[in-house]
Parts: sequence; structure tokens; C-alpha cells
Amino acid sequence: MKTGQEKFWQGEFGKEYISRNIGAKLAAANLSFFSEVIRRTGNLGNILEMGCNVGMNLRALRSLLPSCKLTGIEINEEAAKILREWGEAEVVVDSVLDVTLDTTYELTFTKGLLIHINPDYVNEVYKRLYEYSTKYILIAEYYNPTPVALEYRGHKDRLYKRDFANEIMTLYSDLTLKDYGFLYRNDPVYPQDDITWFLMEKGK
Repeated sequence: MKTGQEKFWQGEFGKEYISRNIGAKLAAANLSFFSEVIRRTGNLGNILEMGCNVGMNLRALRSLLPSCKLTGIEINEEAAKILREWGEAEVVVDSVLDVTLDTTYELTFTKGLLIHINPDYVNEVYKRLYEYSTKYILIAEYYNPTPVALEYRGHKDRLYKRDFANEIMTLYSDLTLKDYGFLYRNDPVYPQDDITWFLMEKGK
């Protein structure tokens, strides 16, 4: 592991996170969110999620795209085991900073991952999001116009907010913003966690 953040999520805190990341309300909210994303991308043959945990996002995508090949990268072995037991997605147990894949995907995405990446290494995740995508990149994270570090459940240097979408589009000039939106924690039907999402398309 290159960073303290990776060790943090690989260990006991990552295991404790599992119980907070499962539930019918989250499943419904994810289904609502990803239906809006797929409405903009159209049908997709394969998708890669970086930082998939137990696969709540991939499960929503399976309901929307029954024939799509789903792959998730997860650093915590216990979370990966739960996802693997589901049997509907390929699971790669590795850090997103180190993983090497032989496949490219029509959509690569993160949802609540980049906010936990050490800022010194976030460009490495951008690189993998870009290189493993053939068409679309989706980033759904906490947003702030300038980089800021916040305390996360009593831990320092474990949560960062910044303009992730602008940073990756600055690095890779052929990316264009296709759409964006906000998921509000007090949504009366499908609450999420104040996530701002950006869907980008690669140039041909």
C-alpha cells in the first residue's frame, strides 16, 4: 500500500463501513440515480467501478442493464467477498492506485471513492479512469471549487473535497462534459449524500 488512506480502507474501518453501505433505501436511491445516467449514455456493454465496496452501485446497474458485463475494484477483502458471492460481477481485489487490467470499458466510474484518495495520488486514479474507458467517465463525489480536507468520522486526512471533474478534464482535453447534477441528502424520495455527479464523454 502506498498511502495511509489505502491501509485505512483495507483494514477494520473498511469492514465497519460495509454495514453502513447496505440497505433498501440506498438501493432505491441508486436505482433512481443510475437510471438517469443510463438515460444519457444509452445501453452499455461493460462497466467498471473503482472502489465498489459490496456492490450497491453495480447491483443497481444490473437491474437496469441485465446483459452488461460488470467489474468492480475493491481494496477490502471482506467487502469484495460479499460482492463476489452475489455472482453478477467480476471482482478485482486491489488498490485503484496499483491495479492493472487487460480490458477497457464503455463506462468507468467512481461514486464516493475519490474523496478518500490521498491528494498526492489522485492523478493516478484519473489516469486509470481515463485509460480504461472507451467512451464515458462518471464521477459522483463531494464537490468543492477548491481542494479542502475534512475530518471523517473522527479521523484526519481521510476525506477530501475538490473539483474532481474539472481536474480530470484539464488533464485530458478530449473529455467533454455531457451532463451533471446533484443528489441531495434531504430528497423526500431518493436521498443520497450531497453528491455532485459529472458524466464526461471521451473524444474519438
